[in-house]
Amino acid sequence: MERPVRVAIVGGGCAGIAAAFELSRREHAGKFEVTVYQQGFRLGGKGASGRGLSNRIEEHGLHLWMGFYENAFRLMRECYTELGRDSRVCPIATWRDAFAPDNSCGVMDLAPNGTWSPWTTVFPPTPGNPGDPDAGSGWTMADYLSRSVSLVLTLLRAIQSRHPGSEAASPPVAQGMTTPAIAETMLRWLRFGELASLAGLIQAMQLLDNVVRGLPAYPRDLILQFHATISAAAQRQLHDRTSTNDETRRLWEIIDLVLAVIRGMIRFGLVTDSRGFEAIDDYDCREWLKLNGASERSVDSAFLRALYDLAFAYENGDVAQPRIAAGQALRGAVRAFFTYRGAFFWKMQAGMGDVVFAPFFEVLRRRGVRFQFFHRLTNVRLAAEADLGPGERPHVRHLDFDLQATISNGADYEPLIEVKGLPCWPAEADYAQLVDGEQLRREGVSFESHWDSRHVGSTTLTVTEDFDFVVLAVGVGALPQVCAELIERSSRWRDMVHHCKSVSTQAFQLWMNVDMRELGWHGGPSNISGFVEPFDTWSDMSQLIPVESFSVAPRAIAYFCSVLPDPPLGTSVKGEAYPAARREEVRRNAVSFLNRDILRLWPNAMQPAGGFRWDILASAEAEHGSGRADDSRFFSQFWTANVNPSDRYSLSLPGSLKYRISPLDGTFDNLTVAGDWTDCSFNEGCVEAAVMSGRLAAHAISTLPRLEEIVGYDHP
Repeated sequence: MERPVRVAIVGGGCAGIAAAFELSRREHAGKFEVTVYQQGFRLGGKGASGRGLSNRIEEHGLHLWMGFYENAFRLMRECYTELGRDSRVCPIATWRDAFAPDNSCGVMDLAPNGTWSPWTTVFPPTPGNPGDPDAGSGWTMADYLSRSVSLVLTLLRAIQSRHPGSEAASPPVAQGMTTPAIAETMLRWLRFGELASLAGLIQAMQLLDNVVRGLPAYPRDLILQFHATISAAAQRQLHDRTSTNDETRRLWEIIDLVLAVIRGMIRFGLVTDSRGFEAIDDYDCREWLKLNGASERSVDSAFLRALYDLAFAYENGDVAQPRIAAGQALRGAVRAFFTYRGAFFWKMQAGMGDVVFAPFFEVLRRRGVRFQFFHRLTNVRLAAEADLGPGERPHVRHLDFDLQATISNGADYEPLIEVKGLPCWPAEADYAQLVDGEQLRREGVSFESHWDSRHVGSTTLTVTEDFDFVVLAVGVGALPQVCAELIERSSRWRDMVHHCKSVSTQAFQLWMNVDMRELGWHGGPSNISGFVEPFDTWSDMSQLIPVESFSVAPRAIAYFCSVLPDPPLGTSVKGEAYPAARREEVRRNAVSFLNRDILRLWPNAMQPAGGFRWDILASAEAEHGSGRADDSRFFSQFWTANVNPSDRYSLSLPGSLKYRISPLDGTFDNLTVAGDWTDCSFNEGCVEAAVMSGRLAAHAISTLPRLEEIVGYDHP
């Protein structure tokens, strides 16, 4: 009987866990023996969370799943079905218990007069749910173009409805018209200019809708001329309407951006170019939009600023350097707005570690997947070129690890705790399970810090003896430290490490003894981006109150996050002093933000004489209302500087995506990569990209899942 194929997965984030889930499926009939090697005491990578004081949830940042995350939800739903929790015992027994639909979304808009105001909306629910088995990747560039035209039509009608009686409703045009008749109508409008009213503009867009549906039956130059006429007429028609009304101005800014997208898709031939959106990935999104007619005001609008904020799309963490590849930015936008199912957002009902990684851990361990915690990867070693036989390809020969701790009695480490019936990850290791655990606790060992290299031993895994294949699922920021030989041996790896960058992020969480209405927020539970720095994104996470264990429950929970600027060149980043200094920087940023900027969101959070009302913070360390009512009370809250190489967010910089390496790449014979930094067809830092990459890594080893089953994967 043949022995199983041994697969070593290094890294327990979304990508590594997705690969383990696929390789341990029943369909493989035990062909693969999978072991996950994880630094520290918990799974999750950038999505790890833990339970701290009063079992409060402490996250790396703000995690919202989006309604187009088809692959992530498919695996998550399968996981919960297989887990089979009893709802009478566990409060989160199904995926619908774990995720609640949330269609609220908003941006903070900076008006021309310099005032900030929230612009919120509620997206309509759509049929189905993400991860439904009928999901496919059937959306084409032509579909996205047609939907973009339809969106402009919808927004123009919304503006028309805001001025009742000012113009007659625009009757539909082009219905039943032949292609020659439509072309003749376009030529007539170009020749005589019949777009002198908003109704005429809507009719022209209806005609353009038919044109783009009929591509490539119409000459491109004719379409572009017609589009230019529409854009110029829209500017003339809407200028006066938008100068005095913020709501209409915001709609116009989106219309202007989408018109630029439509022009760019036609002008660059994206519908017929086999590369699709990738054809414009060398441009920055704002640069490409302006190139296709978008105004400066529109590219600086709250809507577009929020898209950059949500992708942490600032090179070196510098908000003065907004940069994201145009193709990927558009791919993300059209997927988010046009293909979401059920709800635009799906909000977790506990920590990400609780609702995502604990269930995956339990299911995978039932399947026989082994987890080796406290294994810190130090080097991926290749077989020496001189040792390769004729025709033998370069391959990984050894994996070197530092052992950060050993488990008492040689047992497996049991990482989970139970909180109100729910298996969860704690915020620190269980030292009682570790040899000399109390000493490690006293020494303050930081198992998850890149800068804490303390260890109790080391181990080396050898190909054929300990593993046959490696799934390298660490963050892109960690590659230079652990893959020096691969980078030296392969020009493709050198190019990837040089061009594919990441950025640090910062986050803080508040627990408050007043609710949002008392703070002056009347927009309902919201997810807001596009705000001021240093914290441009906020979400009301008060739904988590029942799953935490405060002696006196807080009345509101708020999460904030943003990029964290890289230090100036030449700054020392060695030793534990560096992450401690960055964490202190985040604390100062948060205190300053609360004292100076929060009134624009929560006007009642300020003291009459100015400054934040520190007494409203609910402390997990003492009864509410006790302690000093100054900024020292912030120490009772949670904040983090995500500066570990593997915790840095993967950027999608212009010109960089072509250097990403696919999990299907065969540069090294027994190695595949997994992570949201790889080339997986959705090349942006998010859960969906990580899961797609993990599924691709599993395919590279086992040929399953089939590529057509990976929703959104569109590479040949």
